[in-house]
Amino acid sequence: MGAVPLATNQISFRTPEGSAVRRDLQRDVIDHGTTVDDLGPRRFGRAADVRPRADLGIAWPSGRQPEPVPLEREPEPSDPLPAADVVVITWTVAELRALADVFTPGVSSASRWYRYDRRFEEYLPEIRAGAPARLARRLASYHPSRIGRTRILCVKSELHLNQDGVRTGDGTATLPVAELFRQIIGEVKPKLVITVGTCGATFAGHGLGDVAVTRGAKFLLREEFANEPFADQAYRSEFTMPRRRLSAARRLMVALAPNLTEPDFAPPSIDYPWEGPPLTGLTHQPFLRLDGDDFDAFHPIISTDSFIFGTTGNGLDREGCGVEMGDAVLGMVAAELGSDAPAWLVVRNFSNPAINAALPTEPVDMQAFWSHWYYVTYGYWTSVNSAIATWAMIA
Repeated sequence: MGAVPLATNQISFRTPEGSAVRRDLQRDVIDHGTTVDDLGPRRFGRAADVRPRADLGIAWPSGRQPEPVPLEREPEPSDPLPAADVVVITWTVAELRALADVFTPGVSSASRWYRYDRRFEEYLPEIRAGAPARLARRLASYHPSRIGRTRILCVKSELHLNQDGVRTGDGTATLPVAELFRQIIGEVKPKLVITVGTCGATFAGHGLGDVAVTRGAKFLLREEFANEPFADQAYRSEFTMPRRRLSAARRLMVALAPNLTEPDFAPPSIDYPWEGPPLTGLTHQPFLRLDGDDFDAFHPIISTDSFIFGTTGNGLDREGCGVEMGDAVLGMVAAELGSDAPAWLVVRNFSNPAINAALPTEPVDMQAFWSHWYYVTYGYWTSVNSAIATWAMIA
Protein backbone atom coordinates (compact mmCIF):
# COMPACT_ATOMS: atom_id res chain seq x y z
CA MET A 1 0.00 0.00 0.00
CA GLY A 2 3.03 2.25 -0.24
CA ALA A 3 4.90 4.22 -2.82
CA VAL A 4 6.35 2.52 -5.90
CA PRO A 5 8.87 3.72 -8.49
CA LEU A 6 7.51 5.87 -11.31
CA ALA A 7 7.58 4.53 -14.84
CA THR A 8 10.45 6.01 -16.81
CA ASN A 9 8.36 7.35 -19.71
CA GLN A 10 8.98 11.06 -20.06
CA ILE A 11 6.28 12.97 -21.92
CA SER A 12 6.33 16.71 -22.56
CA PHE A 13 2.99 18.46 -22.18
CA ARG A 14 2.72 21.85 -23.82
CA THR A 15 -0.23 23.85 -22.54
CA PRO A 16 -1.13 26.42 -25.22
CA GLU A 17 -1.53 30.10 -24.48
CA GLY A 18 0.39 29.85 -21.24
CA SER A 19 -2.33 27.49 -19.95
CA ALA A 20 -4.60 30.44 -19.01
CA VAL A 21 -7.50 29.03 -21.02
CA ARG A 22 -7.02 25.57 -19.62
CA ARG A 23 -6.94 26.92 -16.04
CA ASP A 24 -10.34 28.49 -16.64
CA LEU A 25 -11.67 25.24 -18.07
CA GLN A 26 -10.40 23.11 -15.20
CA ARG A 27 -12.12 25.39 -12.68
CA ASP A 28 -15.37 25.21 -14.66
CA VAL A 29 -15.17 21.41 -14.51
CA ILE A 30 -15.30 21.66 -10.71
CA ASP A 31 -17.94 24.40 -10.46
CA HIS A 32 -20.20 23.68 -13.45
CA GLY A 33 -23.82 23.44 -12.29
CA THR A 34 -23.26 25.07 -8.89
CA THR A 35 -26.40 26.65 -7.39
CA VAL A 36 -27.13 28.84 -4.39
CA ASP A 37 -28.18 25.69 -2.54
CA ASP A 38 -24.72 24.18 -3.03
CA LEU A 39 -23.06 27.16 -1.35
CA GLY A 40 -25.63 27.78 1.36
CA PRO A 41 -26.35 26.03 4.67
CA ARG A 42 -28.10 22.67 4.83
CA ARG A 43 -31.87 22.77 4.44
CA PHE A 44 -34.30 20.53 6.28
CA GLY A 45 -37.21 18.45 5.04
CA ARG A 46 -38.10 17.16 1.61
CA ALA A 47 -39.90 20.41 0.77
CA ALA A 48 -36.48 22.06 0.63
CA ASP A 49 -35.51 20.09 -2.46
CA VAL A 50 -35.69 22.49 -5.40
CA ARG A 51 -34.02 20.30 -8.03
CA PRO A 52 -36.19 17.55 -9.53
CA ARG A 53 -34.81 14.16 -8.59
CA ALA A 54 -33.33 12.10 -11.39
CA ASP A 55 -35.41 8.95 -11.88
CA LEU A 56 -32.61 6.62 -12.82
CA GLY A 57 -34.81 3.54 -12.78
CA ILE A 58 -31.92 1.33 -11.71
CA ALA A 59 -32.99 -2.29 -11.18
CA TRP A 60 -30.75 -3.18 -8.26
CA PRO A 61 -30.39 -6.83 -7.25
CA SER A 62 -32.79 -7.64 -4.41
CA GLY A 63 -31.56 -6.35 -1.06
CA ARG A 64 -28.50 -4.70 -2.58
CA GLN A 65 -29.88 -1.24 -3.35
CA PRO A 66 -28.13 1.77 -1.75
CA GLU A 67 -30.24 3.56 0.84
CA PRO A 68 -29.73 6.96 2.52
CA VAL A 69 -29.33 6.86 6.30
CA PRO A 70 -30.13 10.24 7.88
CA LEU A 71 -28.38 10.89 11.18
CA GLU A 72 -30.59 10.63 14.27
CA ARG A 73 -29.33 14.00 15.54
CA GLU A 74 -28.71 17.01 13.34
CA PRO A 75 -24.92 17.49 13.47
CA GLU A 76 -23.15 20.78 13.75
CA PRO A 77 -20.86 21.45 10.78
CA SER A 78 -17.95 21.38 13.22
CA ASP A 79 -18.83 17.90 14.55
CA PRO A 80 -16.61 14.92 13.69
CA LEU A 81 -17.72 12.73 10.84
CA PRO A 82 -19.69 9.58 11.72
CA ALA A 83 -18.07 6.15 11.63
CA ALA A 84 -18.48 4.02 8.50
CA ASP A 85 -17.05 0.90 6.88
CA VAL A 86 -16.43 2.62 3.53
CA VAL A 87 -15.81 6.26 2.63
CA VAL A 88 -16.64 7.34 -0.94
CA ILE A 89 -15.15 10.73 -1.90
CA THR A 90 -16.00 12.77 -4.97
CA TRP A 91 -15.03 16.22 -6.22
CA THR A 92 -17.22 18.13 -8.68
CA VAL A 93 -20.83 19.27 -8.77
CA ALA A 94 -21.80 16.84 -11.55
CA GLU A 95 -20.08 13.97 -9.75
CA LEU A 96 -21.86 14.91 -6.52
CA ARG A 97 -25.27 14.91 -8.21
CA ALA A 98 -24.65 11.48 -9.68
CA LEU A 99 -23.30 10.01 -6.44
CA ALA A 100 -26.31 11.33 -4.52
CA ASP A 101 -28.81 9.99 -7.05
CA VAL A 102 -27.25 6.55 -6.78
CA PHE A 103 -26.27 6.32 -3.08
CA THR A 104 -28.70 8.71 -1.33
CA PRO A 105 -31.76 8.67 -3.62
CA GLY A 106 -34.39 11.19 -2.57
CA VAL A 107 -31.88 13.25 -0.57
CA SER A 108 -30.76 16.29 -2.55
CA SER A 109 -27.00 16.67 -2.55
CA ALA A 110 -27.29 20.44 -3.00
CA SER A 111 -29.55 21.25 -0.07
CA ARG A 112 -29.75 18.27 2.25
CA TRP A 113 -26.32 16.71 2.57
CA TYR A 114 -24.72 17.65 5.88
CA ARG A 115 -22.13 20.44 5.90
CA TYR A 116 -18.66 19.84 7.33
CA ASP A 117 -16.29 22.63 8.44
CA ARG A 118 -14.39 21.00 11.30
CA ARG A 119 -11.09 22.90 11.87
CA PHE A 120 -11.85 25.01 8.80
CA GLU A 121 -10.17 28.10 10.26
CA GLU A 122 -6.95 26.12 10.67
CA TYR A 123 -7.00 25.28 6.96
CA LEU A 124 -7.56 28.83 5.75
CA PRO A 125 -3.89 29.97 5.71
CA GLU A 126 -3.19 27.15 3.23
CA ILE A 127 -6.16 27.90 0.94
CA ARG A 128 -5.70 30.65 -1.62
CA ALA A 129 -8.22 33.40 -2.31
CA GLY A 130 -11.08 32.41 -4.60
CA ALA A 131 -10.74 28.68 -4.00
CA PRO A 132 -13.97 26.61 -3.90
CA ALA A 133 -13.61 25.90 -0.18
CA ARG A 134 -13.41 29.62 0.62
CA LEU A 135 -16.54 30.30 -1.42
CA ALA A 136 -18.45 27.45 0.26
CA ARG A 137 -16.96 28.23 3.71
CA ARG A 138 -16.51 24.54 4.47
CA LEU A 139 -14.30 21.55 3.81
CA ALA A 140 -16.93 19.15 2.52
CA SER A 141 -20.52 17.93 2.43
CA TYR A 142 -21.51 14.39 3.39
CA HIS A 143 -24.34 11.93 3.91
CA PRO A 144 -24.40 8.35 5.24
CA SER A 145 -25.70 5.52 3.09
CA ARG A 146 -25.80 1.76 3.34
CA ILE A 147 -25.90 -1.35 1.20
CA GLY A 148 -27.21 -4.20 3.29
CA ARG A 149 -25.25 -4.01 6.53
CA THR A 150 -22.32 -2.09 5.06
CA ARG A 151 -22.12 1.48 6.34
CA ILE A 152 -21.03 4.02 3.74
CA LEU A 153 -20.15 7.68 4.13
CA CYS A 154 -20.45 9.68 0.91
CA VAL A 155 -18.32 12.84 0.89
CA LYS A 156 -17.97 15.72 -1.55
CA SER A 157 -14.67 17.52 -1.01
CA GLU A 158 -14.44 21.29 -1.42
CA LEU A 159 -10.64 21.03 -1.41
CA HIS A 160 -8.77 20.24 -4.63
CA LEU A 161 -5.17 19.52 -5.58
CA ASN A 162 -5.08 22.19 -8.27
CA GLN A 163 -7.34 24.89 -6.76
CA ASP A 164 -6.18 25.50 -3.19
CA GLY A 165 -2.42 25.83 -3.09
CA VAL A 166 -0.73 28.89 -1.63
CA ARG A 167 2.67 29.32 -3.29
CA THR A 168 5.58 28.53 -0.96
CA GLY A 169 8.40 28.61 -3.52
CA ASP A 170 9.30 27.91 -7.11
CA GLY A 171 7.17 24.87 -7.98
CA THR A 172 6.04 24.30 -4.39
CA ALA A 173 2.73 25.05 -2.70
CA THR A 174 0.47 24.05 0.15
CA LEU A 175 -1.71 20.94 -0.26
CA PRO A 176 -4.56 21.16 2.27
CA VAL A 177 -6.55 18.32 0.66
CA ALA A 178 -3.94 15.90 2.02
CA GLU A 179 -4.79 17.00 5.57
CA LEU A 180 -8.48 16.58 4.77
CA PHE A 181 -7.85 12.95 3.78
CA ARG A 182 -5.99 12.40 7.05
CA GLN A 183 -8.83 14.00 8.99
CA ILE A 184 -11.53 11.94 7.27
CA ILE A 185 -9.64 8.68 7.82
CA GLY A 186 -8.95 9.56 11.46
CA GLU A 187 -12.58 10.34 12.26
CA VAL A 188 -14.45 7.76 10.17
CA LYS A 189 -11.94 4.90 10.64
CA PRO A 190 -13.03 3.15 7.44
CA LYS A 191 -11.78 -0.18 6.15
CA LEU A 192 -11.85 1.14 2.59
CA VAL A 193 -11.65 4.59 0.95
CA ILE A 194 -12.80 5.01 -2.66
CA THR A 195 -12.28 8.14 -4.73
CA VAL A 196 -14.81 8.36 -7.54
CA GLY A 197 -15.59 10.71 -10.40
CA THR A 198 -14.75 11.79 -13.92
CA CYS A 199 -11.49 11.58 -15.81
CA GLY A 200 -10.18 11.85 -19.34
CA ALA A 201 -9.52 8.62 -21.22
CA THR A 202 -5.94 7.90 -22.21
CA PHE A 203 -6.44 4.70 -24.25
CA ALA A 204 -7.94 5.23 -27.70
CA GLY A 205 -10.11 2.13 -27.18
CA HIS A 206 -11.71 3.36 -23.96
CA GLY A 207 -14.96 5.14 -24.73
CA LEU A 208 -17.30 7.75 -23.32
CA GLY A 209 -18.93 6.44 -20.13
CA ASP A 210 -16.54 3.53 -19.60
CA VAL A 211 -15.28 3.17 -16.04
CA ALA A 212 -11.74 2.32 -14.94
CA VAL A 213 -11.18 0.76 -11.53
CA THR A 214 -7.56 0.80 -10.45
CA ARG A 215 -5.42 0.23 -7.38
CA GLY A 216 -2.75 2.61 -8.61
CA ALA A 217 -2.35 6.39 -8.60
CA LYS A 218 0.48 8.59 -9.82
CA PHE A 219 1.34 12.29 -9.69
CA LEU A 220 2.32 14.05 -12.92
CA LEU A 221 2.86 17.57 -11.62
CA ARG A 222 4.36 20.19 -13.93
CA GLU A 223 3.17 23.57 -12.61
CA GLU A 224 2.58 24.68 -9.00
CA PHE A 225 3.89 21.40 -7.51
CA ALA A 226 6.63 20.71 -10.09
CA ASN A 227 9.44 20.82 -7.50
CA GLU A 228 7.71 19.00 -4.67
CA PRO A 229 9.31 15.68 -3.69
CA PHE A 230 6.10 13.85 -4.64
CA ALA A 231 5.80 15.50 -8.10
CA ASP A 232 6.45 12.21 -9.97
CA GLN A 233 5.64 9.69 -7.26
CA ALA A 234 3.41 6.65 -7.81
CA TYR A 235 1.44 4.59 -5.28
CA ARG A 236 -0.40 1.29 -5.21
CA SER A 237 -2.95 -0.40 -2.97
CA GLU A 238 -2.96 -4.15 -2.39
CA PHE A 239 -6.76 -4.20 -2.12
CA THR A 240 -8.37 -7.30 -3.64
CA MET A 241 -11.18 -6.13 -5.88
CA PRO A 242 -14.47 -8.02 -5.43
CA ARG A 243 -15.95 -9.44 -8.62
CA ARG A 244 -19.33 -10.83 -7.61
CA ARG A 245 -21.29 -7.76 -8.75
CA LEU A 246 -19.33 -6.86 -11.88
CA SER A 247 -21.76 -8.43 -14.34
CA ALA A 248 -24.71 -6.75 -12.63
CA ALA A 249 -22.95 -3.38 -12.70
CA ARG A 250 -22.19 -3.74 -16.40
CA ARG A 251 -25.85 -4.53 -17.13
CA LEU A 252 -26.99 -1.47 -15.16
CA MET A 253 -24.53 0.76 -17.00
CA VAL A 254 -25.61 -0.51 -20.42
CA ALA A 255 -29.25 0.13 -19.53
CA LEU A 256 -28.40 3.84 -19.17
CA ALA A 257 -26.39 4.00 -22.40
CA PRO A 258 -28.98 6.09 -24.33
CA ASN A 259 -28.00 9.02 -22.11
CA LEU A 260 -24.53 8.89 -23.68
CA THR A 261 -25.69 9.34 -27.27
CA GLU A 262 -23.53 11.95 -28.98
CA PRO A 263 -25.11 14.49 -31.34
CA ASP A 264 -24.75 14.44 -35.10
CA PHE A 265 -21.75 16.40 -36.33
CA ALA A 266 -20.89 18.28 -39.53
CA PRO A 267 -18.07 20.66 -40.55
CA PRO A 268 -18.13 23.95 -38.62
CA SER A 269 -18.98 26.03 -41.68
CA ILE A 270 -20.62 25.46 -45.06
CA ASP A 271 -17.39 26.49 -46.76
CA TYR A 272 -16.12 22.92 -46.40
CA PRO A 273 -16.84 20.70 -49.45
CA TRP A 274 -19.21 18.46 -47.53
CA GLU A 275 -22.06 16.99 -49.54
CA GLY A 276 -23.59 14.47 -47.18
CA PRO A 277 -25.73 14.72 -44.05
CA PRO A 278 -24.09 15.18 -40.64
CA LEU A 279 -22.14 12.25 -39.27
CA THR A 280 -24.57 10.23 -37.19
CA GLY A 281 -23.97 10.54 -33.46
CA LEU A 282 -22.70 7.47 -31.63
CA THR A 283 -24.22 5.65 -28.67
CA HIS A 284 -21.41 4.00 -26.78
CA GLN A 285 -22.13 0.86 -24.75
CA PRO A 286 -20.20 1.60 -21.54
CA PHE A 287 -17.85 -0.98 -20.13
CA LEU A 288 -16.45 -1.52 -16.65
CA ARG A 289 -12.67 -1.97 -16.86
CA LEU A 290 -10.50 -3.33 -14.02
CA ASP A 291 -6.75 -3.12 -13.67
CA GLY A 292 -5.28 -6.54 -14.25
CA ASP A 293 -8.17 -7.47 -16.58
CA ASP A 294 -8.59 -4.72 -19.19
CA PHE A 295 -5.25 -2.99 -18.69
CA ASP A 296 -2.07 -3.73 -16.74
CA ALA A 297 -2.41 -4.53 -13.04
CA PHE A 298 -1.97 -1.40 -10.90
CA HIS A 299 -1.75 0.78 -14.03
CA PRO A 300 -2.40 4.07 -12.26
CA ILE A 301 -4.78 6.94 -12.54
CA ILE A 302 -2.78 10.10 -13.29
CA SER A 303 -3.22 13.15 -11.04
CA THR A 304 -2.10 16.45 -12.53
CA ASP A 305 -1.95 20.09 -11.42
CA SER A 306 -3.02 21.39 -14.83
CA PHE A 307 -5.73 20.69 -17.40
CA ILE A 308 -4.09 17.76 -19.20
CA PHE A 309 -6.09 15.14 -21.07
CA GLY A 310 -5.35 12.11 -23.16
CA THR A 311 -5.11 12.49 -26.93
CA THR A 312 -4.50 10.05 -29.73
CA GLY A 313 -0.95 11.35 -29.99
CA ASN A 314 0.46 12.25 -26.55
CA GLY A 315 1.10 8.74 -25.22
CA LEU A 316 -0.59 9.22 -21.86
CA ASP A 317 -1.84 5.63 -22.03
CA ARG A 318 1.73 4.53 -21.30
CA GLU A 319 1.62 6.54 -18.07
CA GLY A 320 -1.83 5.69 -16.76
CA CYS A 321 -5.38 4.50 -17.38
CA GLY A 322 -6.98 7.95 -17.09
CA VAL A 323 -6.11 11.51 -16.11
CA GLU A 324 -7.72 13.68 -13.41
CA MET A 325 -6.68 16.06 -10.62
CA GLY A 326 -6.54 14.61 -7.11
CA ASP A 327 -6.58 10.85 -6.50
CA ALA A 328 -2.85 10.39 -6.00
CA VAL A 329 -3.15 12.50 -2.84
CA LEU A 330 -5.04 9.58 -1.29
CA GLY A 331 -2.27 7.20 -2.30
CA MET A 332 0.31 9.52 -0.75
CA VAL A 333 -1.60 9.80 2.54
CA ALA A 334 -2.10 6.02 2.69
CA ALA A 335 1.64 5.52 2.16
CA GLU A 336 2.36 7.95 5.01
CA LEU A 337 -0.04 6.11 7.35
CA GLY A 338 1.56 2.76 6.59
CA SER A 339 -0.03 -0.12 8.48
CA ASP A 340 -2.66 2.24 9.93
CA ALA A 341 -3.99 3.13 6.48
CA PRO A 342 -7.27 1.76 5.16
CA ALA A 343 -7.39 -0.01 1.83
CA TRP A 344 -8.06 2.36 -1.07
CA LEU A 345 -9.33 2.25 -4.60
CA VAL A 346 -9.87 4.64 -7.52
CA VAL A 347 -13.06 4.46 -9.61
CA ARG A 348 -13.08 6.89 -12.55
CA ASN A 349 -15.47 7.23 -15.46
CA PHE A 350 -14.39 8.64 -18.81
CA SER A 351 -16.25 11.90 -19.30
CA ASN A 352 -14.34 12.34 -22.53
CA PRO A 353 -12.64 9.88 -24.86
CA ALA A 354 -9.05 10.40 -25.94
CA ILE A 355 -9.18 13.62 -27.98
CA ASN A 356 -8.14 13.65 -31.64
CA ALA A 357 -4.55 14.90 -31.73
CA ALA A 358 -5.09 16.26 -35.25
CA LEU A 359 -7.24 19.07 -33.83
CA PRO A 360 -5.42 22.44 -33.66
CA THR A 361 -4.21 23.98 -30.42
CA GLU A 362 -3.46 27.43 -31.84
CA PRO A 363 -4.67 30.12 -32.14
CA VAL A 364 -7.59 28.51 -30.28
CA ASP A 365 -7.05 25.28 -28.35
CA MET A 366 -9.71 23.08 -29.94
CA GLN A 367 -8.44 19.98 -28.14
CA ALA A 368 -9.15 21.62 -24.77
CA PHE A 369 -12.48 22.88 -26.11
CA TRP A 370 -13.67 19.38 -26.98
CA SER A 371 -12.41 17.86 -23.74
CA HIS A 372 -14.38 20.47 -21.80
CA TRP A 373 -17.44 20.13 -24.05
CA TYR A 374 -17.63 16.40 -23.37
CA TYR A 375 -17.48 16.98 -19.61
CA VAL A 376 -20.17 19.69 -19.58
CA THR A 377 -22.43 17.56 -21.79
CA TYR A 378 -21.87 14.12 -20.26
CA GLY A 379 -20.29 14.71 -16.85
CA TYR A 380 -23.40 13.75 -14.91
CA TRP A 381 -24.41 10.62 -16.84
CA THR A 382 -20.87 9.26 -17.06
CA SER A 383 -20.56 9.87 -13.30
CA VAL A 384 -23.67 7.76 -12.71
CA ASN A 385 -21.69 4.91 -14.26
CA SER A 386 -18.76 5.35 -11.87
CA ALA A 387 -21.21 5.47 -8.95
CA ILE A 388 -22.65 2.15 -10.15
CA ALA A 389 -19.13 0.71 -10.41
CA THR A 390 -18.48 1.93 -6.86
CA TRP A 391 -21.61 0.07 -5.78
CA ALA A 392 -20.12 -3.09 -7.32
CA MET A 393 -16.95 -2.66 -5.28
CA ILE A 394 -18.99 -2.35 -2.06
CA ALA A 395 -22.08 -4.53 -2.56
